[in-house]
Amino acid sequence: MSARRVYLDNSATTPVDPRVAAAMARAVVEVFGNASSVHGFGQQARAAIDRARREVASLVGAKQNEIVFTSGGTEANNLAVRGLCEASLAHGRHVITSAIEHPSVAGVCVELEKRGWEVTRLPVYHNGVVRLEDLTRALRPDTVLITVMLANNEIGTVQPVGEIGALVREKRAAGQRHLSLHTDAVQAAGRMPLNVDELGCDLLTISAHKFYAPKGTGALYVRRGVRLHGQNVGGHQERERRAGTENVPGIVALGEAAKLAREELQQRSAHDRALRDRFEAEVRKRITDVVMNGDREQRLGHVSNISFRFIEGEGLLINLDLEGVAVSTGSACSSGTLEPSPVIRALGVDDELARGSIRFSFGKDNTGEDVDYAVEVLVRAVERLRALSPLTLASH
Repeated sequence: MSARRVYLDNSATTPVDPRVAAAMARAVVEVFGNASSVHGFGQQARAAIDRARREVASLVGAKQNEIVFTSGGTEANNLAVRGLCEASLAHGRHVITSAIEHPSVAGVCVELEKRGWEVTRLPVYHNGVVRLEDLTRALRPDTVLITVMLANNEIGTVQPVGEIGALVREKRAAGQRHLSLHTDAVQAAGRMPLNVDELGCDLLTISAHKFYAPKGTGALYVRRGVRLHGQNVGGHQERERRAGTENVPGIVALGEAAKLAREELQQRSAHDRALRDRFEAEVRKRITDVVMNGDREQRLGHVSNISFRFIEGEGLLINLDLEGVAVSTGSACSSGTLEPSPVIRALGVDDELARGSIRFSFGKDNTGEDVDYAVEVLVRAVERLRALSPLTLASH
């Protein structure tokens, strides 16, 4: 194992910012009351939650009372999709989504189908972006929900959610009042500006650990007037949308991370993009037979997904890890499978190329020296694996 360690898997999770950790540590020790209690200790906890709620609302351009705290992005996505659909049974049983959603949305859609719902999955073609004309054709009078992620977790492509939101508003104005739009913004939060009114969404998901806070806390924006069936029942917390005693330290950490993300967004984005562009330029220059996956412009600034011909991605990942470089072959929630990434396959590439895909994702703590070291390690690993690969021999 290498003495040097370079973390390039920031789309899977991020290191906790020391300022966020400090805020959380204070809450663990000092704010231990139950926020549902009426005494002073409880009211101190309630005030801490309210401050965090204001910060999260500011990050996404929402009102404070439109934020529901959850245990993370997966729970928030489940609450959004299943909760909206269960509250809309009288108006239809049709959902539109994309072919490259996170498993926490895709899995709920599969579950809905088993319960008699119809789900239309929009293709994304070679660039990983859905097309408005496909969505327009898929809309039906009984469509109650469109759920399309804002930015993909594997290839970083940014979807035209603002345009989808405008279409939804048109349909509602024309009489389809029960049509709603949800977007999974877990990868986008803290990486690009977010404003729920500009996006036109009714529901939006974020997760703390994607922007330098600990795992275990997330939030769902719910536009005022949108009806949801709560998935956690047994208490009045979060306006009865998410029962259970609040995770005050986790919520405080999320609030602090949201505040820092909003204040430092421009600086962080420029930093990440510069590192990613430097990395990609070196890879193109020094390694042959590579394919850059996803749209080159319409994507997050910190994500680079590359397929290496004649190589299995898992083997490349292991070789990089042995030299201290941490990367991913796809969604962290789908790790452990040897099947090609459904996201990469949705781009229309063959299985061999899909199996050779690696995601490199950069963060605010990475440096130019990290990039240079990662490139050197990558070049050596690719040369070594290709020399041993029967796929390479078969191509010559």
